[in-house]
Amino acid sequence: MKKFLPFIILLTALFVSERSKAQEANPYRDSVVQFNGVVMTADSLRGIGSASIIVEGKGRGTISSPDGVFSIAVLKGDKITFSCMGFKNYSISIPRDLKENQYTWIQLLVTDTVYLPATILRPRPSREQFERDFVNNRVPDDMYEIARKNTDESQRRILINSLPADGREAVNYQMRQQANKYYYNGQVPPMNILNPAAWADFIKAWKRGDFKSKN
Repeated sequence: MKKFLPFIILLTALFVSERSKAQEANPYRDSVVQFNGVVMTADSLRGIGSASIIVEGKGRGTISSPDGVFSIAVLKGDKITFSCMGFKNYSISIPRDLKENQYTWIQLLVTDTVYLPATILRPRPSREQFERDFVNNRVPDDMYEIARKNTDESQRRILINSLPADGREAVNYQMRQQANKYYYNGQVPPMNILNPAAWADFIKAWKRGDFKSKN
């Protein structure tokens, strides 16, 4: 046993040294605090729902429940900001010398009054001017009207003629051209001048105005 005593002492010293290094590398290992509490109004002590509880500089936080209750994990020394629309912001700091890992807080928020600039409403000078402005006023299209215009046949025809072909259409056109070339390889391709289907397509295109000058 005496023979292994120096070896045991050396292992113990190494273990204590590694543990102290780990504690120094993670100084916040024992600094995590479960921060919980209630956010309430200062005048009526009513719970404020959807209030923001933000940890400053850490990019994280939480919101309160409909009754104003919240709970979040923070570190000792963190700065916490309470905010809610219609109330003034308030900030606190978690004590660094806190001995426990639980911290409860009741935050009272004061109503923040916002004064908007005055707005003066004046009537139209005459009924005729009101009727003229009402008729000439342009109402923007809603989603239904926009969808109806986009699915209109004439609008789709204009888009087809004006928009360039995408990659898939260009590849399909090239493949069809090559297929026709290989199909009639070594012989004269037929002429569509006597094809009734081709004439029908020509007449339809003529009635649609596809051959009219676009200038």
